[in-house]
Amino acid sequence: MKRVFVLLSSLFLFGAVQGNAQSSLSLKQCIDYGLEHFGTVRLADYQKQTADQQARQALGLYLPQVSGTGNFTDNIKLQTSVIPAGIFGPEPTRIAFGQKYQTNVSATATQVIYDKALLLGIKANKPNQQLAELNSRQTKEDIIYNITSNYYQVFVAKQQIGLLRDNLERTQQVLDVLKLQRDNGVIQPVDYTNTEVTYNNTRSQLSVAENDLNLALNRLKYQMGLAQDQQITLPDSLPQDQVPVAGNMQFDVNNLAGYQQGETNIALQRLQLERIRAGYQPTLSASASYGTLAFANDFGAAFRNFNGFGSVGLSLRVPIFDGLQRDAQINQQKLTVMTQEEQQRLNASAFQLQFNNSQSQLQRAQITVQNDQRTVQQAQEVYNITTLQYKQGVKALSDLINADNSYRQAQSNYINSLIDFYQARLDLEQSQGTLLSFYNQL
Repeated sequence: MKRVFVLLSSLFLFGAVQGNAQSSLSLKQCIDYGLEHFGTVRLADYQKQTADQQARQALGLYLPQVSGTGNFTDNIKLQTSVIPAGIFGPEPTRIAFGQKYQTNVSATATQVIYDKALLLGIKANKPNQQLAELNSRQTKEDIIYNITSNYYQVFVAKQQIGLLRDNLERTQQVLDVLKLQRDNGVIQPVDYTNTEVTYNNTRSQLSVAENDLNLALNRLKYQMGLAQDQQITLPDSLPQDQVPVAGNMQFDVNNLAGYQQGETNIALQRLQLERIRAGYQPTLSASASYGTLAFANDFGAAFRNFNGFGSVGLSLRVPIFDGLQRDAQINQQKLTVMTQEEQQRLNASAFQLQFNNSQSQLQRAQITVQNDQRTVQQAQEVYNITTLQYKQGVKALSDLINADNSYRQAQSNYINSLIDFYQARLDLEQSQGTLLSFYNQL
């Protein structure tokens, strides 16, 4: 049932991508597709399966171990022994013991009764599986972050293209007016040429922006696990509920997958330290064996007339002295644990710093993008008024050029602040460990 559900989900997502000519993909749809198809998801799943098999292996070491053996021997030449003189006669007697053919079939079972190192190995199964789960979560968060970041870059590239096309249209209108004025001798030809240069520069910028859009789309398709030759369409604007809002947010380092991975690794290293110490303790195991044995001088009789034998026993192993090897291993493992604990404290400080910086960055970016948006509106109003006054002969051409340059600069500042704005929100979600919540709320 689970496989059928995954298959239907994959077909639905692929159908959504295939149908992009009629509708554009939302950010959530892109992330859904990436979480299903990007290669690292499969790698994380393989790690989880590996952890499950390692748990089975650790448990299997404490279960009964049964093995069977069988062998057939053809004594081409039997070994001869010498019986000293005086036992069977005055001279030494040479005699061969055994028969030409020998068949032996046996089975042996062993069961560990007590081995603390093996018990601790079983105890390590849970943190191993937790670590695999955390790796899977980290992989999903990385996919969400990368797809969202590239999705925002595509959106901003589209905004930039829209502004450049608007600039081209406005500049063309000015050129039409200047052409008439030049032809009538009202202005110098150089004034028309300067504006024409501006028009050509804008066309070059538009070509670069369109190429940047294609590159951003290619990066997005890669992060989604989508073939590069597959076409996708994205909306020209983002829904308002995806606009980030800066505010006072609480930080808890325990919410971060990276920090939890560090804690789990420390727990595993502590268990390893206990396992090394457990090497000083005795181990006890039980064993039982049973087999049959047949001897014959005829080949056919070597597989008949078997005689059974069997045994049971206990085995106790007590470590006494190992040349202080284990003591050195214990000290090494202690240093490993202390190293990871110190690194974890450094990581916690680094995560806190990242959150603080991300929060400050988002607050600054939010104010900047609002200011730049107002500046664009004001610069547009100034440009429109100056254009009208220039057509009426009230303003000089230099005033119109200055107004146009100010408008273009305001647009450029707005584009730059816009990408900073969305990236800052994404970085804040990452620093809080809330990328999965961010994705679920889309």
